[in-house]
Amino acid sequence: MKRILAAVDFSAASDEVIERAAAVAEAFSAQLELLHVAAPDPDFVGYDAGPRTVRESRAKELRDEHRDLQKRAEELRSRGLAADALLIQGPTVDTIVDHAAQHGADLVVLGSHGHGAVYRALMGSVSEGVLRKVHCPILIVPPDRSQS
Repeated sequence: MKRILAAVDFSAASDEVIERAAAVAEAFSAQLELLHVAAPDPDFVGYDAGPRTVRESRAKELRDEHRDLQKRAEELRSRGLAADALLIQGPTVDTIVDHAAQHGADLVVLGSHGHGAVYRALMGSVSEGVLRKVHCPILIVPPDRSQS
């Protein structure tokens, strides 16, 4: 195992996803890449890019997410791990699967939010979508039920 991809969404599960991925990376002396898939920019009516305030707000949100992701990768590097971080905008499942394939991931680590059947039926599940499409093993970190 040489490359581990940890998908991070900045939810409460993200810290545990990173720690589990880091433990595996450490055990195998593997490269760890943190990947955050940001939602695509909202579609606006017409050809304009949307109101300036919305564009500025979205740009700030993306900068903050990128900064947070880079900070987490730096913390892993300070622990002696080979870690990188990348933020990509796009559809979450396809972006994770495509990135894993293009970069030769040997393992994908991601969290599950533990939503119920109704939510999954209406909205789908990122973990289920990745599980169905990815070419390599996947480690799904369950939600922390002690905080419920």
